[in-house]
Amino acid sequence: MYKNYTTGRQAVMSNKAFTFTRLRYRSGDWDTDQRMPSNLLNSLIEYTTLPVNLQEKVVDLSSDEIFNYPFCYLSGHKLVQFDKQEASHFKTYVQNGGFVFADDCNHDIDGLFAKSFEAQMNQLFGNGALKKIKNDHPVYHSFFKFEKGPPNTGFELNGWGDDLVHDYLKAIEINGRIGVLYSNKDYGCEWDYDYRNKRFLSEDNTKFGVNIILYALQA
Repeated sequence: MYKNYTTGRQAVMSNKAFTFTRLRYRSGDWDTDQRMPSNLLNSLIEYTTLPVNLQEKVVDLSSDEIFNYPFCYLSGHKLVQFDKQEASHFKTYVQNGGFVFADDCNHDIDGLFAKSFEAQMNQLFGNGALKKIKNDHPVYHSFFKFEKGPPNTGFELNGWGDDLVHDYLKAIEINGRIGVLYSNKDYGCEWDYDYRNKRFLSEDNTKFGVNIILYALQA
């Protein structure tokens, strides 16, 4: 019934175009940072030879369509409370090789999104399933090198959210590979600008997004 995502990743890396897939869930606000996907797709075109679809795809977590894509993005500020079908699909997708990048737009470990999302992960994968990953994890050198681990965001440095700079990301690993990568750093907002404005940055801050996607697609 469900796809083998090892095969799916190999297909994307060889001849199928990558699709940035956003998960729509019934609770909370899923449609954040609407310019970000186009910006990351531009970066994939600029830095890699990966073929890409130019438009993001929005897929209901409750739909079987999720199983057609090896990478999905989930974000929000508010409550994350999956219904029965959404919970089943999320767990099956991850356990069968799919990759979800979940990003807390509040950049706040005590905020509603953070608390409710982590509670959902505990329910689906067991208490403590989300664990801090070390700063030498392969995701930090899958393409560009990030020797100090996850790059900071301007939102953390400006003291919004919980007024902390998070020096780690969390993940759920399945058979030695990340199935869920979870960030309280608000990368979605950090990358939410017109791709043509990257030329004004001293350093392109979307490079870590390239790493995440290429790690997700590695067989």
